[in-house]
This record gives sequence, structure tokens and C-alpha cells, in this order.
Amino acid sequence: MDSDLESLTDPATTGAAATVVLLRDGERGVEVLLAERPRDRGSFAGAWVFPGGAVDEADAAGDPIDGIEAARRAAVRETREEVGLEIDPAELVPFSHWTPPKGSQKQLTTTFFAVRVPDGELRLAPDEVTDAEWLRPVDALERHAAGAMTLWPPTWVTLHGLQHAASVDAALAELRSGEVRPYVGRFNERRTTVFWQEDDEYDAANGAERDQPAVPDDAPDAEGRRHRLVMDRLPWVYLHRF
Repeated sequence: MDSDLESLTDPATTGAAATVVLLRDGERGVEVLLAERPRDRGSFAGAWVFPGGAVDEADAAGDPIDGIEAARRAAVRETREEVGLEIDPAELVPFSHWTPPKGSQKQLTTTFFAVRVPDGELRLAPDEVTDAEWLRPVDALERHAAGAMTLWPPTWVTLHGLQHAASVDAALAELRSGEVRPYVGRFNERRTTVFWQEDDEYDAANGAERDQPAVPDDAPDAEGRRHRLVMDRLPWVYLHRF
């Protein structure tokens, strides 16, 4: 039932997953629920993730196992199992779809959904979640930048996109108005950068023309299309320019 996506589709993918970004309006702005995985097991050991996990045959219920309806059912089930909250499947807003780079631990394509948190108290599944916190996206990113919180790239990028949301209503309206954004990823040779399909270096050998760190927009070699996450330093650097 691992959620987050180091699972970022690659011909070798073997399944599908769903992840749920639960949102609420806090005193200082929009907050998201992040859950900490056990440190001694699992593909995302010790990482802070959004609730979610693999789509199974029961979730498919006759629909394609890699389709949106199967993912929607899995999102509801996994949220109930992991944090004890019952969400309305009709309220789920799909907004991104992640395909794993070659060499990822989990070869699952994953749909990310967003939803306002329903009424109810958190009940954490002890074998899957050791802790959970409501955090503003900017606070989670700052913890990660300080080395105090482990995040995987899809979680980080999602938090980055939500950090300026004025309210849950505004965040959901913006996500609902757009298409489900695909993120088809590839690592550079040293696995210090993830390139997504729009990046000019995505199709180059081994995911990069040179095994050198990618650079911020104002660097000399930053010409051309950029859609990448640079992970050779803290804080990580997200480049998204066309």
C-alpha cells in the first residue's frame, strides 16, 4: 500500500496506484495531511507521503485496472485503511499522473487526487503510518530543505504547486479547471535529477547529455525547455520553463 511516487509509465511498469492530497483551511493558510511511513520497511521507509497505494482487482470492479475509476476507488479505500477517513469518491479531483523513471523501486503509474478533508478523526494504521501531521506546503518544503523531512519527488512537486493557494476552494477550483498533468520521468545517470518529458534533455542518452548537475534558470547553460527537479543539493531546485 505504498503511496507516493518514486513510482513516477515506462514500458516496464507493472501496475497502478492512487494518492490522495487531503486539504483543509488552517489558521495560517491551506494545509495538507502528510503521513510518515515506518522507517524499518517499505519502499518509502521513513518518508512523508500523502495517503494512497496500489490499485487492486477489487478496485477495478470490471473497469481497466489502470483507469481513472479504478484509481478513484483505490483512493477511497486506501484513505480509509491508512488514516481512517471516509472520502466521497465524487469529490475527488484528479490532477496529475506520474510515470516512474527506469530504475525506480516501484514500477507503478499513479494518479494524484485532491479533496477537502471530510469530517472525522484520524485513525492511523500502525503497520503503515507511524505519524501524521497537518502542514502548510511551504512548511513541509522548509523542513525538507533543512534535512528534517524525507520527501519523494512527486510529493515535493505537489507541495511546491500548492504553496501559494489562497484557500481549499481556490486550490480545488484551479486543479479542477486544468487537465490531469502527466509526469513521465527519467533520471540522469547519477540519479541526481529527474527530467520530465517536456525537458529538452529528456530524450538524450541516459536521461542527460552530460552527467553534470542541472542548473537554475539564470545559469549559462539553462537555455531551452526545462522541466526537471534537481536533487543534488538542498533545497531541491524545480525548473519548469518552456
